[in-house]
Amino acid sequence: MSEEELSAIERRVAAATPGPWVGWMESRHGIGGTSFIQLRAGEEEDDEFYLTRATGGRTVVGADAQTDADIKFIAEARQDVPRLVDEVRRLRLALARAHMSD
Repeated sequence: MSEEELSAIERRVAAATPGPWVGWMESRHGIGGTSFIQLRAGEEEDDEFYLTRATGGRTVVGADAQTDADIKFIAEARQDVPRLVDEVRRLRLALARAHMSD
């Protein structure tokens, strides 16, 4: 992955709603509706992101394990992606330093 690609990822992260994001899954929390992602978790004002899944010509409603797994992935990516970019950069720097000392 090039530095340009890493920078493009960082720009997408910076443009997204700040984290943390938390997935609330109907199948686990029994929240009485549909699964959603809570944006800016921990702040007083509600900021929620709802996704609709349509498969096989029908809209999936209520508890659905696959929808919940996808929502959890999206929510966790808000925290995971910046950490992964930082780790790639850290490892590249360590590798460059190791090559300089050879």
